[in-house]
Amino acid sequence: MKTLKTMKALLIICAIVGLNLSGFSQETMQTYSKFDFIPGEKVLYFDDFTTTAVGDFPPNWNTTASGEVITNNRYPGNWFKMIGEGCVAIEEGIMLPENYTIEFDIIPYAVDESNVSFEYGFYLYSAQNPKDLNEGGAVPGLNGGIKMSFGYRATYSAYNEEGYTINGENENATMEAGKKYRLSFWVQKTRLRVYQDQVKIFDLPKVFKPGFQTNQMRFELWGESGPIISNFRVAAGMPDMRNKLLTEGKLVSYGIYFDVNKDVVKPESYGTLKGIADVLKENPDVRIKIVGYTDSDGADAANLDLSKRRDASVKNELIKTFGIDASRLESDGLGETKPVAANDTPSNKAMNRRVEFIKL
Repeated sequence: MKTLKTMKALLIICAIVGLNLSGFSQETMQTYSKFDFIPGEKVLYFDDFTTTAVGDFPPNWNTTASGEVITNNRYPGNWFKMIGEGCVAIEEGIMLPENYTIEFDIIPYAVDESNVSFEYGFYLYSAQNPKDLNEGGAVPGLNGGIKMSFGYRATYSAYNEEGYTINGENENATMEAGKKYRLSFWVQKTRLRVYQDQVKIFDLPKVFKPGFQTNQMRFELWGESGPIISNFRVAAGMPDMRNKLLTEGKLVSYGIYFDVNKDVVKPESYGTLKGIADVLKENPDVRIKIVGYTDSDGADAANLDLSKRRDASVKNELIKTFGIDASRLESDGLGETKPVAANDTPSNKAMNRRVEFIKL
């Protein structure tokens, strides 16, 4: 009874001084329990804009509007702010396979952050000339695609060479200006799944016709609001966790996420870790070793220490969140040793930042 009275008193005090008790608890993997997104296995493109000077337009992108790389006082790192009215896209485009994923962090901005009616677009389409950002006008791509918008709501309109096919919206998928979100897109042949943070906001099983190939993705800007993005990642294929781990003896994963220089597993890692846990639960005699790697940015010793702490966190999540017995798991980070690519571009560095699960 005393404990209950104490908690009630604490709640009253917090209400008086304006505190939010939820801020005292660390976000756990459980909050993402329905997040089944698993990123593609092979990195096709990655840009965190760290190689672009603040104030410059990133060299691998093109626009009919404007933009610049910025920093901000809320979220660390370099960010690409898109400005004006028009569109922004990767300059050469990317010929994507039937199965791929796209992910990026995004901060919607508006001149007035109290404005709740802003929105911006993100399109996937098949262009005759990916470098021509004016192709097709408001309906880009001669072979079809899908137009999506995000902001005060989320919408989609799919089309092919004959016209629009399906459309819809999710009024609950709202965003606030100045707040960071993560958007994830998962394409498997004709199917498209879209996630805003941990929530699946669209699941469209027949949105693309069989054999359709996306070769361009672009942001659409409509005036005085738009997106600020970072950690833009495009990857192909879905890892066959069971075969890689049980038959080949090693699974290389790019789906375990951490903040820069932090060792806490981010909740969007849930889908990947659940897949690994499922394989272990179905094969109770299998033991694994978790080995993490970093890129070469920073001091060698610091990277080695960071990778060891991160691997311990991955091990703890498998134990705590998914119920895997601790005796079946080992961990040992190896820092920036054994790179799989040169540490010379953002895409190559992203390939080196990985977690390997090795069958013992």
